[in-house]
Amino acid sequence: MILVDKSTKNAVLLVAVMASFLTPFMASSINVALPNIQKDFDVDAMILTWVPTTYLLSCCVFMIPLGKLADLVGRKLIFVLGISIFTVSSLLCAASPNMWAFLVFRTFQGLGTSMIFGTAMAMLATVYPPGERGKAIGMNVAVVYIGLSSGPFIGGLITEYFSWRGIFWSTIPLGLVTIFVSLRKLTWVWRYTGEEKFDILGSFLYGLSILTFMIGLSRLPALKGAGLIVVGIGLFYLFLRYELRLKFPVINLQLFRTNRAFTFSSVAALINYSATFAVTFLLSLYLQYIKGLTPKEAGLILMAQPITMAVVAPISGKLSDVIEPGKLASVGMFITSVGLFMLSFLSETTGMKAVILNLIFLGVGFSVFSSPNMNAIMNSVEKTDYGFASGVAGSMRLLGQTLSMGLAQLVFALFLGAVRITPEIYPLFMQSMKVALVLFSVICAVGIFPSIVRGNVYRRE
Repeated sequence: MILVDKSTKNAVLLVAVMASFLTPFMASSINVALPNIQKDFDVDAMILTWVPTTYLLSCCVFMIPLGKLADLVGRKLIFVLGISIFTVSSLLCAASPNMWAFLVFRTFQGLGTSMIFGTAMAMLATVYPPGERGKAIGMNVAVVYIGLSSGPFIGGLITEYFSWRGIFWSTIPLGLVTIFVSLRKLTWVWRYTGEEKFDILGSFLYGLSILTFMIGLSRLPALKGAGLIVVGIGLFYLFLRYELRLKFPVINLQLFRTNRAFTFSSVAALINYSATFAVTFLLSLYLQYIKGLTPKEAGLILMAQPITMAVVAPISGKLSDVIEPGKLASVGMFITSVGLFMLSFLSETTGMKAVILNLIFLGVGFSVFSSPNMNAIMNSVEKTDYGFASGVAGSMRLLGQTLSMGLAQLVFALFLGAVRITPEIYPLFMQSMKVALVLFSVICAVGIFPSIVRGNVYRRE
């Protein structure tokens, strides 16, 4: 194992946490601004769901290929490039003249984010040994939740007193600082020195299959949507067949075949995020449309969950260094499932105290799951696969988030259709929200199984 001095560890942790704050802050603050974006661009509820979905879909398509590329050409290079793309696209989003331009620039934001998350966790895992890794990962996850918790409040303030466009302007200074610190302080970041080549065709097939499948999911229940899903599955099958013939594939399928802990930890992450991400989207609409709160007030309520996560995540991350992380993550999955089911009982008359308590309970479950599960993923692979593992972990998270939004879109399509959310539609909106939350609770309950059966994680020195 390569020894790294404390100053290098601190530098990597600093740039990782700065970057890890930016993207969740953007995601959570934009959720609060969705009603204002809908009003500004005059779009219906179905198109509005593409504001988070386009960003997430872009992340999913590029995460694993760019994580693998970072292993080959250098993680610092891909990380800095990702921060730069994210910062420039934020400026373009702020200046968008219409919804279609806005969605294009959100796609580029997703590209930048995939480069950030495909490298940040890998850099942390490279410089922190197994005995310290859980704590470092827990701190990084905590900063993610600080971004999530501050996003609704700050985003609500900016939206209420200025404009939703100000949210994008606000991220640019921190993006520039992160770029500067990365160029100055990241003097040592591990990179591959072997003969492996980047799998361009495999990366293209992978991205096209994910893109086709997720667009098809968003078009359900139309027949065209089902057709696109079938095409996406077919393309992914071709991708798998092609990868199995390669010496240096973009996705190491043998790792999934032979590494039980890595495989089931990744599946557990996919299921958990599939069941949780759209909750903030649904509750943001619920609080503003049904409860009549302003963006600022809705943001304050939604802060309860990520603040809880920011407190609990470092604790659970540190515990996962001494307690089998799979066991902790399974407990977190169970708590999350119960929390989602409790949220399904929200109604027009539910008090704010009950909403906040439900969000706190859900936050405990999610943070008890996420830090130990990430530690399990990174501890289960060799150093040469850290970028790939980080990319897989990020892809599972973002693919799960995209699936979550896709399921929310499907429920909206079944209950609401392509209409604007007005007082006449509120009863149908409440019905769709309840159905979605029960569905998410069931999905999360199913995720307890792969979390439990992953077995013990072998801690590699």
